[in-house]
Amino acid sequence: MVQLFGVVMTADSLQGIPYVSVVIRGQNRGTQTNEQGVFSIVVLKGDVLEFSSIGYKPKVVEIPRNIDGNQQSMIQLMVTDTMYLPATIIRPRPTKEQFDRDFVNVMMPDDMLEIARKNADESKRDVLSKGLPSDGREATNMTLKGVSQRAYYAGQAPPQNIFNPFAWNEFIKAWKRGDYKSKK
Repeated sequence: MVQLFGVVMTADSLQGIPYVSVVIRGQNRGTQTNEQGVFSIVVLKGDVLEFSSIGYKPKVVEIPRNIDGNQQSMIQLMVTDTMYLPATIIRPRPTKEQFDRDFVNVMMPDDMLEIARKNADESKRDVLSKGLPSDGREATNMTLKGVSQRAYYAGQAPPQNIFNPFAWNEFIKAWKRGDYKSKK
């Protein structure tokens, strides 16, 4: 184990860079430089350090395996990373007529209440319910109902609904809806 002390500086002006991340690659360990760019971290010989900071190109340094002693110091230079942003176009304020025209013709997105109203429409609910699989709660409830139904009539024949007026009512409604028509 090696106690590594160091300073991270800019390559052009040799000023300390504050809050640079110093991370050991492949491990969840690291540190950060202070306001003057100074850091301290315990590393193993052969570890790879990654230095990164916004506005600077990342730097990777490997700790040599043949260093002597258990305390070492280093100076790490970092190069600025230039980023070019797209041009900003500034335009004059629109006239009252332009503003009125654009204000009237703007398409406002639906708010949460309007989206809920659209999703609560009966035809939309039918389409959504037919296309969505049952979730875990529904599947578990259906399975448990089937198990309890089989357990309730275990050892005996389940009742026949041929004389049940409620079952006949459901059958007639299904017939009128066309549930029994061939779907070709």
